[in-house]
Amino acid sequence: MQQHTLKTDYLRTIDWFKNEVVDWNSAGMCYALDGTKKQIQKYHFGFECDSSITSQCGNYVFIYKKLGTKGLLLKNGEILREINRSYYQSEVYEYPAAFIFYKEKTYLIHCPNSYCQLDFEDVETGEIVTDKVERNPRDIFHSRLEVSSDNRFLLSKGWVWHPIDVIKLYDVAECFNNPAILDSEKSISNLSVEICSASFIDNDRILFCTSEEEPFDDDNDGMFPDHLAIWNFKTNEIEKTVKPDVECRNVFAVNEDFCWDLYNYPKLIDLNTGKVVGEFPKINSGSQRSSIIFKTNNFPKIAFNKISKQIAIAKEETIEVLTP
Repeated sequence: MQQHTLKTDYLRTIDWFKNEVVDWNSAGMCYALDGTKKQIQKYHFGFECDSSITSQCGNYVFIYKKLGTKGLLLKNGEILREINRSYYQSEVYEYPAAFIFYKEKTYLIHCPNSYCQLDFEDVETGEIVTDKVERNPRDIFHSRLEVSSDNRFLLSKGWVWHPIDVIKLYDVAECFNNPAILDSEKSISNLSVEICSASFIDNDRILFCTSEEEPFDDDNDGMFPDHLAIWNFKTNEIEKTVKPDVECRNVFAVNEDFCWDLYNYPKLIDLNTGKVVGEFPKINSGSQRSSIIFKTNNFPKIAFNKISKQIAIAKEETIEVLTP
């Protein structure tokens, strides 16, 4: 494992772009691992935001306030339009947003109509393409959206009353063909434990982490609290379970054998043994254990590079970049 410390200017948001850490709200200021900096866009935005996501092509960016109702959709550094979500509980849980590339077009996935209704918006035209049929969404607070690397599946890591953390999975092509499918998600069969965090391993499997809460009933498919597990969502089978040696609550998959956990401080976990194989106890990575966070003051800015599996953690005037 390696650690790089990067000196920063005034930092508003962080994300990864071409294997560099970028602050899109500060005119696209990029920080390379060799310590060099460059500005790739023109404008700083007078908008109080703390988060950003970047499209696969890199042309589109969404900057937003994690515990707010508003964001800005950008194209090549210029504002396309403002984006909004429902006020309901918005000050409590993370804003749901992700980009997806489908049939040569980029879409923003978010919840413009209701906290519980996922929709796909054409970034160029603003058309909500999934709002053309009668919808009957289930009562779930969508959050921490993630798209598989092949753009075929969408994962929502949100919550339901009162409150219980859950994950829901969607087949993207099926949702485009019939948007009502966005209201009938796929879940893990017979699972009655709370899932506080999850991450795509590949295009077939998802790593998930269960909370310390006791199972809701006895029929829980062999899963227990405080465990890490791998779900093959193509076969709907749990392929691996392990109880880690430390408390895990905020996981990011490296591969089928290792994952990052960022609860309190960064650590690399062996998914076969549950043992910590590397750690950075002096780096504060926050105490996030859910999409429900209530406030952002005590949470550092974190960005995960899905390609290199690196973690970037911003604190004060530095960014710590960790490589597994």
